[in-house]
Amino acid sequence: MNKKVIAAIGAVIIIAVVGILVYMFTGNNNSESTNNNNNGSNNQVQNNNNNVSSDDTTNDGNILILYFSISGNTEAVANFIHDEVGGDIVKLETQETYPDDYNDLLDVAQEEQSENARPELSTTIDNLDDYDTIFLGYPIWWGDMPMAIYSFLDNYDLSGKTIAPFVTSGGSGLSGTLSNIKNEEPNANVVEGLSIYDSDARSSRNEVVDWLNGLGY
Repeated sequence: MNKKVIAAIGAVIIIAVVGILVYMFTGNNNSESTNNNNNGSNNQVQNNNNNVSSDDTTNDGNILILYFSISGNTEAVANFIHDEVGGDIVKLETQETYPDDYNDLLDVAQEEQSENARPELSTTIDNLDDYDTIFLGYPIWWGDMPMAIYSFLDNYDLSGKTIAPFVTSGGSGLSGTLSNIKNEEPNANVVEGLSIYDSDARSSRNEVVDWLNGLGY
């Protein structure tokens, strides 16, 4: 075999080896680039999902439905509100138990009112700063809020919060209690309240939904 043939064969081998090395190098780089791009896409989707979850939690978490109820009527309305807007729901309770008998209950309510009493609460809310909106529910006793509601308003500063009152009554409506709440919490935003007849409370979902829609919920 002459020298020219040997040189040609050697050149072909060298070119083939160089080609293989170039292919391996560029192929690995392209693979890494593709993997990085895929990882970036996955991270972006994950971040977007986290943002959605955070927003959902915030929307639900800044609402508190706080209610005082003995007969269960106000509690029924509170549960309808909770079904619609979410958030947290808390029953306001006192250290002293109120009578089950309605006439005895009215006597105690009248006595507390005449003494401008502040019944001691057994319910405490440690994270009140977390809430922007408070749906505040109570029955109307002798034309006013139960004195337990005054205890709550005395114990907590609701400045800067939105208060949406809802009441159950035998026909006296809100009975001026919005003004009383404003007097107790002058730096809060007290919005239009909802009044439900006692006898209609457990079937008042439609009225509750209409009221909430009017408030923008």
